[in-house]
Amino acid sequence: MATANLYSYVDQFPDIRVMCVGDMMLDIFVYGKTNRLSPEAPVPVLLEQRSRRMLGGAGNVVANLRSLGCRTSFVGVVGQDADGEALREFMADLGADNDLLVSLPGYPTSVKTRFVSGRQHMLRVDREEKLNMPEDVMASLLAAMEKKLPEIDMVMISDYGKGLFDERFTPAVIDLARKAGCPVIVDPKTNDYSIYRGATLVKPNRKEFEGVTGQSFDPSAPDFAEQAVAAGRAVCKRYGVSNLLVTLSEYGMIYIPGDEAEDYKWIPTEAKEVFDVSGAGDTSLAVLGVAMATGVSMRQAMKIANAASGIVVAKFGTACVTCEELKNKLEHKEQARVLTVDAAARLADELKAQGMVVGFTNGCFDILHPGHLSSFERARDLCDVLFVGLNSDESVRRLKGPSRPVNNQAARSAMVMGLKPVDYVIIFEDDTALPLIEKLRPDVIAKEGYPIDKWPEGQLVESYGGKAVELPRVDGFSTTSIVEKINN
Repeated sequence: MATANLYSYVDQFPDIRVMCVGDMMLDIFVYGKTNRLSPEAPVPVLLEQRSRRMLGGAGNVVANLRSLGCRTSFVGVVGQDADGEALREFMADLGADNDLLVSLPGYPTSVKTRFVSGRQHMLRVDREEKLNMPEDVMASLLAAMEKKLPEIDMVMISDYGKGLFDERFTPAVIDLARKAGCPVIVDPKTNDYSIYRGATLVKPNRKEFEGVTGQSFDPSAPDFAEQAVAAGRAVCKRYGVSNLLVTLSEYGMIYIPGDEAEDYKWIPTEAKEVFDVSGAGDTSLAVLGVAMATGVSMRQAMKIANAASGIVVAKFGTACVTCEELKNKLEHKEQARVLTVDAAARLADELKAQGMVVGFTNGCFDILHPGHLSSFERARDLCDVLFVGLNSDESVRRLKGPSRPVNNQAARSAMVMGLKPVDYVIIFEDDTALPLIEKLRPDVIAKEGYPIDKWPEGQLVESYGGKAVELPRVDGFSTTSIVEKINN
């Protein structure tokens, strides 16, 4: 099937009903800057600027499922404490069904706190205790699951090794799912796959695959596929799991069927620039499972999941992917970087919530020259993510005359996107960028040659607390002069 036909499957995602069973935890990100060492010890001092609390662990799988529009039920255990209550509220805000989320007295909710300077993770502090679920709690939870499973299309097990998936609970969950006719996908943690017996697919990363096989693998070696498939099929046979899918970071992912009559499938990675891998495995699990539930082939499901992973690792912090981003990616819009105004506004809100500084500049950029490049580089130095507003062809004609633009908006956007400082391009129809800025509300706007008293866009950004920066002009370069020189 051609890649283009995959879009229709993404449109089906909101119809898929998923039960996610997993280790829930609270993720806390503390963002700040470091510019000195502590006088007490040779360690950097982080000046805290903001912090963010969100669903972590299996909760991030749920967040991704809900971001894709799936109807989602969650099964898990948290503490009967403030952190556990916060997780319940996050789930409710997402619209996920958390009726099967148990609050256990005496058990502290797992919390991971990450300290981040700029885009650099400095330290992670974990607060957790191994879960030992009482027999009566487990029995009631399984009984409630059994009643709900007939309404479910796919069961996802997100094992973070916090104690939920022991030799009692895990086989019982898989057995209930199989009896209800539901496929089961497992994101594993232990090397003992005997607890996953009966699973439809187990999805280890390379390190986890090496742990369960007892072998080391080099995906760049010419015999890698042969060696990995042989080892993977031995794991399937030994532990009674149907298939494996091994994620290989920059080498993509390889599907190893337990059935020797079926061929393995190996596809390359989609990620071009990795900012952060926090939660990337959760996104891959969510998208792969939902894609499989729509009825696509395994290769197609892998392509969709791989595209999703390529999107999410280019973000920062524990992140999710949307159907719109995924469809854009599958349409080969490079990293979904040419955005509509509404899509850009949603992305800017998400980036700001992650603690990132959103920057903006705009122009016609009809014929790129060193002055433009200097502006982009200087603007990018002021922010974490740079959005570039690009006047549409009609807008340029109104501003510059009927002979312009020299290059149409498709060509201009492609050229601008090819420049390293630029993260996203937004084509807008208005004569000025004011309506776009109203929606995007960047933290910083930067442009050459516009003092603030003659710059309505800069005044607008400053009016809500943002920063407007007049960039120095690079003399001797302008599109108009270049066009005149060509004509003469």
